Amino acid sequence: MTGPAILDIADLAARIPDGTRLAIAPDYSGCSMAVIRTLLQRRARGLRLVAVPTAGFQADMLIGAGCVAEIEAAAVSLGEYGPAGRFNAALRAGRLVMRDATCPVIHAGLQAAEKGIPFMPLRGILGSDLVARRPDWKVIDNPYAQAGNDPILLVPAITPEIALFHAPAADRDGNVFIGVRRELMLMAHAARRTLVSVERIVDTDFLADEARAGATIPALYVEAIAQAARGADPVGLFGAYGPDEAALADYAQASRDDAAFAAWLENIDAGQMVSA
Repeated sequence: MTGPAILDIADLAARIPDGTRLAIAPDYSGCSMAVIRTLLQRRARGLRLVAVPTAGFQADMLIGAGCVAEIEAAAVSLGEYGPAGRFNAALRAGRLVMRDATCPVIHAGLQAAEKGIPFMPLRGILGSDLVARRPDWKVIDNPYAQAGNDPILLVPAITPEIALFHAPAADRDGNVFIGVRRELMLMAHAARRTLVSVERIVDTDFLADEARAGATIPALYVEAIAQAARGADPVGLFGAYGPDEAALADYAQASRDDAAFAAWLENIDAGQMVSA
């Protein structure tokens, strides 16, 4: 069986057409910033982001560059660096559709897609004002209740067209090691296609190693891979390297002002993202 295509970063990014419903990882997981940089330089348009389950720097950058039409997320924030300036500005200006959700709802919707079923039931959000703002969520009576009123919420399957993330390594067969980051496994299972950038490609078989097999996405779920050393800079990659705090602080400051963000984006066009 033929494994995933091995591409360069530009060709991997080229597989993400404008208008794609694109699942992205949270900042603490595997953000493919090398691909995000290419999408920014290309000025991708009409992307519909699915945050799994929250979004941070990569989403805010894409929104600021006008690449995003819609985002579904439990939260969009730059964490300790403050509010997501471009996200907030786009919402205020009416340039962005925000599909409010919660972490359990997004995980449940992806799990439904993973299992090939149309919806997933859950309870925790019942009573929230958010239910009334999501007409695609349905409250029904529990058909298995023994007696009395027992409402349950049904959330539709979330099926991204593409899942995009960065991981520590792929092996010679295209299996991708993700460690403890199970949201990346869920993304790959739920999406129709999965594109992954990795720190390195190694000449081994992760699935033959019992210590690694459970933390590995089989090549069956991966369409294409690109090798990109430090491909998660400046956000950082779990177990490999930390964030570039100066670069993230610089971005957070620039995101709060239209002119400052425009200047930051010019540096991206020139091939820069991290601090000197």
